[in-house]
Amino acid sequence: MSELFNSIIGDTIGVGSYLLCLLGAIVCGIITAFAAAYKTSTTKSFLVSLILLPAIVETVITMVNGNVGTGVAVMGAFSLVRFRSVPGKARDIVSIFLAMTAGLACAAGYVAIAVLFTVLVCAIMLILAHISIGDDKLMELRITVPESLNFYGEFDDIFAQYTKKHRLVKTKTTNMGSLYKLTYTIEMKNKNEAKEFIDKLRCRNGNLEISLSEALEGSEAL
Repeated sequence: MSELFNSIIGDTIGVGSYLLCLLGAIVCGIITAFAAAYKTSTTKSFLVSLILLPAIVETVITMVNGNVGTGVAVMGAFSLVRFRSVPGKARDIVSIFLAMTAGLACAAGYVAIAVLFTVLVCAIMLILAHISIGDDKLMELRITVPESLNFYGEFDDIFAQYTKKHRLVKTKTTNMGSLYKLTYTIEMKNKNEAKEFIDKLRCRNGNLEISLSEALEGSEAL
């Protein structure tokens, strides 16, 4: 049994051992992608990236292993790449690190350890997805009010009736200062009462614009 967790790469790597490491990396990527997509919204491009990332890392590290010149060349090639993206969710960042760790383990020949580690971490992710922790139920409420309205405390009675908690997180002037845009994070008591909740807010803000949506993903960013 202990031999199962030994490296399959000796002093030199052959075609068979490389393909086996590559296959192990792809399997780890598929498991990670399925775990990352479970009970959360994500894009197809991100899932494809998670599947291919371990294989790419495995191949790069295999080429660099034991060769200083190749390592410098690869580092120079990757330094030409600039990554620009919107802030990611903490879960997405964990998935990326998991995929990279699996790729590194496969590059060292520890395919069994990479697969076992990936399965265990993904299993923990799936278990935690069923546990209600944190502020996943928070929603974002945006209310536009006229400048004549003293908005501080104006909606407290409505919030007390329809929300478990609320917090004013942002205030912004617009339309040459004639309007204020208020941004709240709230947790609804009953989401089925959203229309009634918004209707009562409209009576207070002069029937100006109101929007209610899920909390921004940026709140989950590391």
